[in-house]
Amino acid sequence: MPEKTIILEAKDITKQFPGVLANDHVDFNLRHGEIHALLGENGAGKTTLMNVLYGLYKPDSGQVSVNGQPIVIHSPKDSIQAGIGMVHQHFMLIPVFSVAENIMLGDETLRYGFVLDQKSVVKRVRELSKQYSLDVDPEAITGELPVGIQQRVEIVKALYRNARILILDEPTAVLTPQEADDLFVIMRELTSRGVSIVFITHKLKEVLAIADRITVMRGGQVVGTVKPKETNEAKLAAMMVGREVILTVEKESANPAGEILKVDALKVRDFRGQEIVHGVSFEIRAGEVLGIAGVQGNGQTELVEALTGLRSVVGGRMWFSGKDMTGKSPRPVTETGMAHIPEDRQRHGLVLSFPVADNLVLNTYYRSPFGIWGVMIPQAIDANARKLIEDFDVRTPSPYVPVKKLSGGNQQKVIVARELSHNVKLIIANQPTRGLDVGSIEYIHKEIIIMRDRGVAVLLVSAELDEIMALSDRIAVMYRGQIVTTVEAATATREQLGLWMAGAHPEQ
Repeated sequence: MPEKTIILEAKDITKQFPGVLANDHVDFNLRHGEIHALLGENGAGKTTLMNVLYGLYKPDSGQVSVNGQPIVIHSPKDSIQAGIGMVHQHFMLIPVFSVAENIMLGDETLRYGFVLDQKSVVKRVRELSKQYSLDVDPEAITGELPVGIQQRVEIVKALYRNARILILDEPTAVLTPQEADDLFVIMRELTSRGVSIVFITHKLKEVLAIADRITVMRGGQVVGTVKPKETNEAKLAAMMVGREVILTVEKESANPAGEILKVDALKVRDFRGQEIVHGVSFEIRAGEVLGIAGVQGNGQTELVEALTGLRSVVGGRMWFSGKDMTGKSPRPVTETGMAHIPEDRQRHGLVLSFPVADNLVLNTYYRSPFGIWGVMIPQAIDANARKLIEDFDVRTPSPYVPVKKLSGGNQQKVIVARELSHNVKLIIANQPTRGLDVGSIEYIHKEIIIMRDRGVAVLLVSAELDEIMALSDRIAVMYRGQIVTTVEAATATREQLGLWMAGAHPEQ
C-alpha cells in the first residue's frame, strides 16, 4: 500500500452536548504507516473526536471512512471490526489475570465450543510480541508488571484484534523517560509494519520528536495541520491557546531561609494495610521548591495524604513550623499555614455540585469574615469569590455556577485561588498540572514560583519530569516507598533522574 494512502478519514464531524458544541464540522485523516499527533486544550474536542472514531459516541452529523469505504459505527465493536484499536490513558487491565487472559478477554478462543483455549492465545501473543518487538510474556501476572510493560500489553491486545489503526491517548503520562523512549521505538516499529497511529498528548517536545503530522484543535474546530519541520513548541502552543504562551519557567535562584517542614523516618500504609512509605526523611526550607520525582504508584500519594492529615501515620514524625503535627487532622494542619493542591481535583479538591463561591471557602467557611458563631455570611463569601475570580483569572460566567461546569483548568484555578489566598507557609502541590493544557500549565507554574519568591516553602510532587526540573530547587527521587537520593536541580539530568526513577541505585 502506498505510504500516502489515507487509511482513516473523518469528514464534517459534528457532535453537540447540552450547551457545548464539542466538535464543529471537524475534518481529520490518518495516512497509512504514519504517526499523526492530535493536540488541543482541555475542551478543544480531541477526545470527543476520538470517541466518535472508536464508537463511544455517535456523531450528530458527518462521515467516517476506513480504506476509502464509509462505515457506520454504533459501538466499539464496530470500530474493532473495522481495524481500529484504542489504548486508553488508564489501562483497561485486570491485575490478577495473566497477560494472555487480559488479551483474550471479550474475544475468547474456545475449543469444542466451550473450553478456553489459552494455549493458542499464548502462542499468538508470543508471535505478536516477537513480530513487533514488544517483549511481552503472555504468562506473566499483569499486576506484577511495570507500567511500561502493561502499556505494551494494551498494544498487543489491540493487535490481537487485528487493529491496523491505533489511537494512543496520553500514552507517556505514567512512563519514565526511558520507558517513553522505548514506546517511541515501538511506535516506529509498528508504523514500519503498516500500522497507523493517532497520538494524543499534551507534551509538545514528544510531538515534535515522534509525529509525522500534527493537527491542532481549538474550540471544537481544527485550526491547522502541520509537519514537525514546519513548526516549533512556541508555535504549537500559540495554535492551541490562541495567544503566545511562555513555555519556559522564568525564575531567579532561590534564597532559602529557615526550615518549615521536617519529616523523619515516616511510615505509611496503603488502603490494603501494607506499608508503602518506608521511613522517608526530608526537610523543606522557606523560599525553596523541593520536587519529588517518581513514577506514579511509588508511595507519593500516600506520603502526601499523611502530610496533609488525610492518612494515618504508622511510624516516624513530622514537624511543621516547629510544631509536631504527626497524626493531626486536616483542619489543624491547614490552620498552621499549609495549603494543599490535591492529586485528584474532582475527588479531593472540590465539591462538584457546590457553586464556585462555596468552593472558594471550603477550608475557611467557619472563620470570620465568612462564618460567625456557626452562621455563614453570604455577603462576605460573595465578595471573596468575586475578588479571587478576578485575581486568579477563573473563567466562569458567575460565582454561583456549579464548579463541575467549569473546564479542568478553571477547576484547578479555583483550588489554587482558595489555597493560596490566605496566610500560607507551605504549599503541597501534588500533580498540580495533570491533564491541563499549556495555557493553564503556564499559569500554575507562575503562581508556584511567585509563592516561592515570597518565602513560602513548596513541596512539588509530579510524574512530569520536565515540570520537576523546571520548578524545583532540589529534587528527591522516590522509588518503592523510599527516597533514594536528593540532588540539586541545577546539576540534575533527565537521563540520571529517569534511571533512579526506574530503580537504578544512585551513585554515592
